[in-house]
Amino acid sequence: MESATRDAFERAFGRPPVRAARAPGRVNLIGEHIDYCGLAVLPMAIERAVRIAFVARPDARVRLVNADGARFGPREFDLSTAIDPAPRGDWSNYARAAAQALAREHGARCGIDALVAGDVPPAAGLSSSSALVVACTLALSEANGIDARREMLMDLCARAEHYVGVESGGMDQAASLGGQAGCAVLVEFDPVRATPVPIPAEWQFVVARSAVGVEKSGRAREAYNARVAECRAALAGVRAAPAARGWPSTWRALVADIEEQRLLALSSTTLDGLLSRRFRHVVTEGFRVQRAVRALERADAAEFGRLMDLSHASLRDDFEVSCPELEALTAAARAAGALGARLTGAGFGGAIVALTRADEAGRIESALRAHPVAARDHDAVFRASAAAGASLGS
Repeated sequence: MESATRDAFERAFGRPPVRAARAPGRVNLIGEHIDYCGLAVLPMAIERAVRIAFVARPDARVRLVNADGARFGPREFDLSTAIDPAPRGDWSNYARAAAQALAREHGARCGIDALVAGDVPPAAGLSSSSALVVACTLALSEANGIDARREMLMDLCARAEHYVGVESGGMDQAASLGGQAGCAVLVEFDPVRATPVPIPAEWQFVVARSAVGVEKSGRAREAYNARVAECRAALAGVRAAPAARGWPSTWRALVADIEEQRLLALSSTTLDGLLSRRFRHVVTEGFRVQRAVRALERADAAEFGRLMDLSHASLRDDFEVSCPELEALTAAARAAGALGARLTGAGFGGAIVALTRADEAGRIESALRAHPVAARDHDAVFRASAAAGASLGS
């Protein structure tokens, strides 16, 4: 634990911290908006993380202080099975989500004093919110003597985050908990599991944040939840078609058992324009993840980049979650020589990720930093390396 963190904790709480939890953010390489459909995705944990210095309390009180106190003020609440939420968009709701889930499912009753810090930029599409849920879950689990398997925590954290009102899937939490250095993570669901897939050393991913921030529990919540509902309706519509009699009932089984073109042909004649587009994105993105894993395993950077480009086009045209700023950044990355570029995260703003050869990454970075729609702080453009998953330390 850094001395500055220890000093800040002592100033806030009048005693030293005992333990620290770390939970990384993530960059999703491919497989967007399909985790809540139960389809596999391919993110990687990144070196930027949310960190919590903490000490257990003898009562149920949870006291939170954020190192960025100018933006995120101190918060307090009592740990219980029914924790009242703070106002919509309040940063403490992610801690409340973790606390309520642990109280309900594991009988957690012991609170913590906690100092929250980190370098995952908020509202950037890099999963700062889920990293906070994971870090709080680890801290409260440690304070309450809860020893849980990583896969169980992946599931718990994913369900816990619904507390903030977003019907999100489990990719972010699984990536944060299951990341491995040097590896992407193939995340599958029902049950959740995370399988590392090594990234070739000569590959480099560059992330660029747009000037458009996006907070899933804020202004983008309704649009995000609408996509979830539309995917549900699209699946039901196709399954109701006479030609689909006997077909599987889940997205995962459909993609596993039915040919891609057959699925697309039936949806195009069964669904209206909007639901047909949503269905097409989910199906094609599900198959793209499979192809991307194979490309990664054979170190085929050109094919992986091509699949990233196709994913972005589908997110723009069929899922309608891109925006002019993300379009401009992906175009700038490709013009500078990137092998592929796509929005990463929920969309509606946030960031893009571009694939390049390591020896060409500087040119991509320079082009993105110079673009007028990029965010203007010092860490808006950076090279993202696959990092280890969440951990506890002293």
